[in-house]
Amino acid sequence: MSSPSKRREMDMMKLMMSDYKVETINDGMQEFFVEFNGPKDSLYEGGVWKIRVELPDAYPYKSPSVGFITKIYHPNVDELSGSVCLDVINQTWSPMFDLVNVFETFLPQLLLYPNPSDPLNGEAAALMMRDRPTYELRVKEYCEKYAKAGEGSEDESSDEELSEEEYGSGEDEDDDAIAGQPDP
Repeated sequence: MSSPSKRREMDMMKLMMSDYKVETINDGMQEFFVEFNGPKDSLYEGGVWKIRVELPDAYPYKSPSVGFITKIYHPNVDELSGSVCLDVINQTWSPMFDLVNVFETFLPQLLLYPNPSDPLNGEAAALMMRDRPTYELRVKEYCEKYAKAGEGSEDESSDEELSEEEYGSGEDEDDDAIAGQPDP
């Protein structure tokens, strides 16, 4: 069998050939971002998320680390860190799987079939179990706010909203008074 580094290169190329937008970190093949589209017929349809992937030295014998950079509301995704709770990635990984499996099967299945009984986001899990319509509304709100196609990650979206609220309020005169007038 080929060495882990050759397998890593082959899996990266296979992922790029599958029309995923891949952006390497530090020009290496161990850490990179992948643009992931929400699966059809799901609450996440139409959303686009930036996913961070880190391949361990022992890949494919050890599973990749996968996390959402773009904010997502889901019982099995930690809202703060973006960590994913998915048995096939975290516990039952096999060298038979590759990166394309992660993006074409594992993550879509996670979004299509959330498991509120094994949550990383307790609030989302509880809301899903006790008030499904409100949970679905919250998922759609997050998709609309953070995962719109063509926009940046959660941090960029949040910054834009803050700057519009802070600077679009018509208080420019107060800001000038604080900063002072330019010297003649």
